[in-house]
Amino acid sequence: MISDTSTVPDMSAATKEILTKVRQLVPPMLDKFHKGQLGRVAVIGGSEDYTGAPYFSAMASARLGCDMSHVVCTPNAAAVIKTYSPNLMVHPLMRSSPSTLAGSITSPSADTDPARIAESIIAMLPRLHVLVIGPGLGRDPLMHDVCARVIRAARDRGTPLVLDADALALVQRDPGLVRGYPAAVLTPNVVEFGRLTGALGIDDEVAGAGEGAKVEALARALGGVTIVQKGGTDLISDGKTTLAVDLVGGRKRSGGQGDTLTGSIATFLGWRKAYLDGIWETGGRLSERETVGLAVFGGSAITRECSRLAFAKKGRSLQASDLTDEVHTAFMNLFGEVDEERGD
Repeated sequence: MISDTSTVPDMSAATKEILTKVRQLVPPMLDKFHKGQLGRVAVIGGSEDYTGAPYFSAMASARLGCDMSHVVCTPNAAAVIKTYSPNLMVHPLMRSSPSTLAGSITSPSADTDPARIAESIIAMLPRLHVLVIGPGLGRDPLMHDVCARVIRAARDRGTPLVLDADALALVQRDPGLVRGYPAAVLTPNVVEFGRLTGALGIDDEVAGAGEGAKVEALARALGGVTIVQKGGTDLISDGKTTLAVDLVGGRKRSGGQGDTLTGSIATFLGWRKAYLDGIWETGGRLSERETVGLAVFGGSAITRECSRLAFAKKGRSLQASDLTDEVHTAFMNLFGEVDEERGD
């Protein structure tokens, strides 16, 4: 079954052409596949105050078609997130800084040593294809220290990374965490984008420049990571190639919609690995270099279509969970089903 793009309004010819390429990353549903081959994603975040964001990210990943979706969070957050859905695997491995009472000193322990905490998460990396870091992370210094260690370990393994929200503060403080890593994807909002350009000293370079030039400059300053600049049109760039996702989205900007984006990108990156591994007959039509950008384009397109569909139903009452409910319909509208023969 081919996609019904006629249901998607105002799709440009350029977007249709790119979506045709993105569709090559989508695995067919074959009997020979086993659990885990079509994506194993972990979302690292989830603090006591923020439990919704990692859930929305992981559920978007799962609803889009990732085989296994994990959430790595603090114990307090895990107890809550487990009540949201039994479909997610929730690991209470993160720790937040201990409460400091007047004059008290906490002795070093496994719960406050970032190296030990990170070690338990790094041990999961061989079982994962993609890491999303940031949803619901907050600003806790211990959690940030742990995430920095996990990012370095994931980079050493070549694991794709999607960084959003408070994880971008890590890059702001230490751009070397991701600089030059082509499998890193950053999804800043307009405020976070400005903080990153300021931290990298390129404010003068991007002042007065068009939006495309700004995202390209930031991607270049970070040595070729992929940047998604969210807006009326999402711009995706690795500093050399820039793609524009001009699909119509909804007009409600409720919190949490960016979490659908990170989860969707993660699933496409998981499918990218399956494509590059050749677990089905792909024909080898895409180069490895272009597949990151195409995976990100796919995640952005899904999110914008989810937003459009949800806004049409809910209007100004739209919430992040409404996007989660539209993931499958959005996928079918944009890509349709993929048959076993790839002759669709």
